Amino acid sequence: MGMRKVIHLPRVKKVPLRMCVGCQEMRPKKELIRVVRTPQDTVEIDPTGKRSGRGAYICPRRECLQKAVKGKRLEKALQRSVAPEIIQSLAEGLQE
Repeated sequence: MGMRKVIHLPRVKKVPLRMCVGCQEMRPKKELIRVVRTPQDTVEIDPTGKRSGRGAYICPRRECLQKAVKGKRLEKALQRSVAPEIIQSLAEGLQE
């Protein structure tokens, strides 16, 4: 029996993509801001992206936040109404 030569291909790390609830575009997870509905039923901004609960992702752009709020997409994604304070703190953290 002959020896078969095994060629190892370099491993290509897949970049996790998530959809922005504002512009509906798929983007790398690291570029997006995660908003989470915690098991305690509070809606919070998740800077680490690791908190438990139902998450929704949004681009760090003001127009994406406006679209998400206007179309109630953030609320649909989290299956819960979002307090104005959360929307306000998201808006403050965004660039123009």
